[in-house]
Amino acid sequence: MPNPSHPAYEVRRQVNTIAAAVLCDNPGPLEGDGTNTWVLRAPDSPRWVVVDPGPPDSPAHTQAVIAACGGPDQIEAILVTHRHYDHTGGLDDLVAATGAPTRAWSAQWCRGAAPLEDREILEVAGLRVVVLHTPGHTADSVSLLADPAGERALLAGDTVLGRGTPLLDPEDGSLRDYLTSLTLLAQVGRGCSVLPGHGPDLPDLVPVVHYYLQHRAHRLDAIRGALDTLGATPQDVEPQAVVAQVYADLDPSLWPAALLTVRTHLEFLAQTGV
Repeated sequence: MPNPSHPAYEVRRQVNTIAAAVLCDNPGPLEGDGTNTWVLRAPDSPRWVVVDPGPPDSPAHTQAVIAACGGPDQIEAILVTHRHYDHTGGLDDLVAATGAPTRAWSAQWCRGAAPLEDREILEVAGLRVVVLHTPGHTADSVSLLADPAGERALLAGDTVLGRGTPLLDPEDGSLRDYLTSLTLLAQVGRGCSVLPGHGPDLPDLVPVVHYYLQHRAHRLDAIRGALDTLGATPQDVEPQAVVAQVYADLDPSLWPAALLTVRTHLEFLAQTGV
């Protein structure tokens, strides 16, 4: 049977010698095609590590992830890239089915194991995985650099997407943090493919990161222009007025998502004064 291509829901799609995606059937405005759960192992390992169990109330997805690993006893560990419900909602169902320990940056999402630490090296499913704290999308976002001999892949969560650019959650996300995280990924990501939380896998991390940095610079310029037009400052402007200026050509149904972006950019401008 040929390997399916993205998007292929609730089936295992092998992307390289160590990683396969199981795409949840939960497409939406913020989820794109759906949430990717990644299953990984070294070629000679009998057991797997699962990254991001997926959304709540998705028993078909939980079963598809287990099947992709050859059964519940074959899952050695579970890792979480960040707190958003479409990545963590299925966690307890997967833990109940497998008994696998779970690690995340936040203790809230750990089960039977300690929180992750920045630059920690994990030895799991025969792989060497480096933990990189990459806040910005959320404060607890991590990227996981799987670095077996000859094949480097970054499990990026929602820090880098397979299509489009991520929103920064105004609850605890930060553009200042995000730019710092992108700069870090540009430094460590040479020769590294991307296994994103949403969208297809990408062959090369560094050009995507450079595009993201340019995109954010252009967006900041557009928001500065809107502030000049409105005669307002980042501290006193009504964010919805900036959305109407900057996203005038965008479908109004997407303005709530654009509002999240504008708020985080206004906060950055207020913090930095640039």
